[in-house]
Amino acid sequence: MPPRRILSLWFPRLGAERQMRQTPHLGDSPFAVVRDTGQTQLLCSLSPLASQAGLRIGQPLRDAHAICPTLLTRLENPHVESAFLDVLHRWAGKYSPWVARQDPDALVLDITGCAHLFGGEKALAEGLQRDCADLGLSVHLGIADTLGAAWALARYSARDDSPRRTGDAIDQEARATRARAGKRRHWERGGSAPVTAPPAAGPGRIAPPGKPHSVLSSLPIAALRLEPLTVEHLTRLGLRRIGDLLGQPRAALARRFGRELVLRLDQAMGSAPEPLTPAAPAEHFSTRLSLPDPIGLESDLLAALDRMLPTLCRRLERKGTGARTLRFEVYRTDQTMQWVTVSLARPAHDPDRLRPLLAMKLPEIEVGFGIDMIRLDAIRTEPLHGRTRTGHLAAGAAVATRLQANTSLDDLMGRIGARIGLEQITRRHPAASHLPEKSALTLAAAWSPPAAHWPEPSAPRPLLIWRPEPVQAADTVAPPVTFRWRGRDFVTSAASGPERIAPEWWFDDPDWRSGLRDYWRIDTDRGDQLWLYFAHGAGLSPGWFCHGSFA
Repeated sequence: MPPRRILSLWFPRLGAERQMRQTPHLGDSPFAVVRDTGQTQLLCSLSPLASQAGLRIGQPLRDAHAICPTLLTRLENPHVESAFLDVLHRWAGKYSPWVARQDPDALVLDITGCAHLFGGEKALAEGLQRDCADLGLSVHLGIADTLGAAWALARYSARDDSPRRTGDAIDQEARATRARAGKRRHWERGGSAPVTAPPAAGPGRIAPPGKPHSVLSSLPIAALRLEPLTVEHLTRLGLRRIGDLLGQPRAALARRFGRELVLRLDQAMGSAPEPLTPAAPAEHFSTRLSLPDPIGLESDLLAALDRMLPTLCRRLERKGTGARTLRFEVYRTDQTMQWVTVSLARPAHDPDRLRPLLAMKLPEIEVGFGIDMIRLDAIRTEPLHGRTRTGHLAAGAAVATRLQANTSLDDLMGRIGARIGLEQITRRHPAASHLPEKSALTLAAAWSPPAAHWPEPSAPRPLLIWRPEPVQAADTVAPPVTFRWRGRDFVTSAASGPERIAPEWWFDDPDWRSGLRDYWRIDTDRGDQLWLYFAHGAGLSPGWFCHGSFA
C-alpha cells in the first residue's frame, strides 16, 4: 500500500485576485480588500503591488492610505468568496477525487495513488501552478505525508516568520550589556539562536515520503497551527523552531502549554491521526444555449426554452431531484444580461409543469439589441422520490389517476406565485393549544403540506376573532341584558353558554392576565352574533370583553 500523501493548496490573495479577475484594471495599481469590523476597517487581502508598497494584512485602512495614497479598496464579501472557493473546489477535482475545503482560502487534496497520473508529484505541482497562473491566482502548495506537515509547508516553507527580536541572542543585546553576556548563562537554557534558513525556491515544497522531521525542523513553531498566545510564550523561552520542540519532554510541554501543543506536533509528525474529510461539491443543474445570430422575438425564446428544458429535466430525473426554483438568464449583445426566476409549490422535473411558469415570465425580458446566449439554471433543488404502484390493475389505475390529479393544486399555486410570489399564498394548520386565538397557525402554502385532520372544538368557534375589546356592561357573571360595544348599544335577545377556558399558566400572555374566562354566544337585537366572555380577574380587573363575531 503506498504511503499517504496530502497536498495543501493555499491561495494567499484569494479575495483580492477574485476582484481583479472581474475588474482587470484593479491590477494596474495597489489594491486591497477591506474588512469592516464596526470599529475600523482592516486590510484582509492584498494584491502583489500592494504588498510591494509595504502594506500588510490586518493593517488599518487609514495607516495603509498614509503609506500608499494610490491604494484602491473594495469591501469584503464573504459569501461571494465562499462561493468562489466552491468553484475552486470543483476545479481541484481534476487532480484528486478526495478534496476538502479549509475556509476561508485553502483546499486540501489526498493525492495518494493519483500523482503518477500526472507524471509524479513534482509534475503535478508544476501543473497546478500553471493552472492557477492561467486563472490569475497566486497559490502556495505543500506535499507531505500528513495534513499538518502539508499545511505548514504551503504557508511557511517560502518565508521566514521568526521574530526579529527575542532577547536571548547576544547580537540582539544592547552594547552596555554585551560585556556581561558571559555571566548571564540563563539565556542559553533555551538553546542558542538558530541560524536563519534561506527561503525555499518557489511558493511550495515537497517533503520526501516518511521524512517529516527533516522538512519541518527548520520551520517556525507557528507552522503547527497553534494559538498566537502559545507561540508568543514559546518564543520567549527560546523555542522558535519546530526542531526545538522535538527534543523536549512531552509531559512537560503538555503540562505547561496544554495538550493542544503536543497533539499538533504529533499530527504534523504522523504520530497522531488527523483524518481528511472531503465534502462533495454541490450538484449544479444548468444548461446553456449559444446562438449564432441574436434573437429578439418571444417565439424565439419559447423555442429556445423548448430545446433547453428537456435536457435539464433529464439531468434532474437521472439524479432523483426536482427543481424548486428556476432562473432563466439571457445575455445581450451589448454585454448586459437579465434574468427571471420562477418557483414551484412542489419540486418537479416534468417539462410540461415547468414550461408554463417560465413562459409567463418571458414578457418581462427586455431584448435590447438582441440576445446571443441563454442559460437555464435550477438554483434550488430538492430530492424527488419515485413512487411504486402496487396492486391489481384497477387499483394501479386508480392510484395513477389520483397521483396525476394531485399536482393540479401545486400547479395552480405555482402560476399564482409567479404573479404575486409564493410567499403570499398561505394556508392554515391546527396548533397544539386550547386557546382560541392560538388554535391555528398561518404557514406558507408552498412549503407546508395540507392539514390532514382538524380537531373538533368543544364548542362552536366564531368566524372572526380579534384581540379582546372591552364591553360596557353590568359586572355580573350572568350574560348582560344590555351592553355597549364600539360606541353602540345592544340588547341581548338570546345567549348560549358558558364555555370556561383557563389561561396557559406556563406562558405570561398579556391578553390572558385577566384569569379564567366564561365565553357566551350572544344574539343581539341588531342582528349581530357576538362572542363575549366574562373575565373573572387575576392580574387585571374582572369585566366583560368581546372576542369575535359569528356572522
